[in-house]
Amino acid sequence: MLTERIIPECIDLLKAIIEIPSFSREENRVADYLEGKLAEWGYDTKRNSNNIWIKNKEWSEEKPVLLLNSHIDTVRPGKDWSYNPFKATVEADRITGLGSNDAGASVVSLLGTFRYLFSANLPFNLIFCASAEEEISGEMGIASILNFLGKVDMAIVGEPTQMQIAIAEKGLMVLDCEAKGRTGHAARNEGDNAIYNAIKDIQILEGYRFPLDSGTLGPVKMSVTQIMAGQQHNVVPDSCHFVVDVRTNEHYSNEQAFQIISGLIKSEVHPRSLRLNSSRINADHPLVQRGLELGLKIYGSPTTSDLAVIPYPSIKMGPGDSARSHTANEYILIKEITEGISTYITLLEGLKF
Repeated sequence: MLTERIIPECIDLLKAIIEIPSFSREENRVADYLEGKLAEWGYDTKRNSNNIWIKNKEWSEEKPVLLLNSHIDTVRPGKDWSYNPFKATVEADRITGLGSNDAGASVVSLLGTFRYLFSANLPFNLIFCASAEEEISGEMGIASILNFLGKVDMAIVGEPTQMQIAIAEKGLMVLDCEAKGRTGHAARNEGDNAIYNAIKDIQILEGYRFPLDSGTLGPVKMSVTQIMAGQQHNVVPDSCHFVVDVRTNEHYSNEQAFQIISGLIKSEVHPRSLRLNSSRINADHPLVQRGLELGLKIYGSPTTSDLAVIPYPSIKMGPGDSARSHTANEYILIKEITEGISTYITLLEGLKF
């Protein structure tokens, strides 16, 4: 069977790309390798920056288009790895290495699925895309090539979901906040301590609950994740900076959430970006309904992916476990890749419109 050849090639490809450092904005070497491998296998590749895509053989302008997308960039490894993060260490059924789970396994599984269905006469066209800068939501990632792809009707975004289907995803907004005060000598009752002013605002944010919860995604979540103030021990600081990580549900755009938060506190509030809004696909979409037919679970994801910048109905689904992402000694099981490819193929072979 074709899968008997494709699956081992997918495993070998994953091991190869693990051993090529591919931090966000530094994916050129792994993109070069993947482009060369696809050409070796006989595919007509397209590339823009470090994003690579290919189209299926039986392309028809009359058919809808399904995009299979995952990312080739990784975060930087932490100091607590006990394995070499840039070596694919194979132990029994486990492959350990940076990017193995997030999202190398999804890249090779979607590619294996595309290769299996490359010449099939499906009721839709297929595009496989390996994209860059997902980990930083960068402007030179998938968003930069949407116009090059042409008309696309739907997408599967490969991320570690244990092959469950995320039909919704929380948005992400990072806020830089500054509480103001007035300097004074710490030994005397002078000044206006900006740290205390920041604490008051942080307590307001901690206690605030946005009125509208989501049945799929739950409430909007705010977390203060950084705080910085003071230059020396004997001076009351006149400025205190803190950072708020905001995860929005579908009831609030990032702009709306920003306006609400700005009105709650006295600190100055500046969003780094407003573009990563919450996303959602209707439960009656054929992709979702086909997954339900196969007994796959659907859920709302608290983490952000390229779903946030893909403007057409999309699901997030892939082998691996999100809990392993960005952790030391990240790994994927070979059986998860094998089962992932099988599930993708079954999903797509039975997909109808």
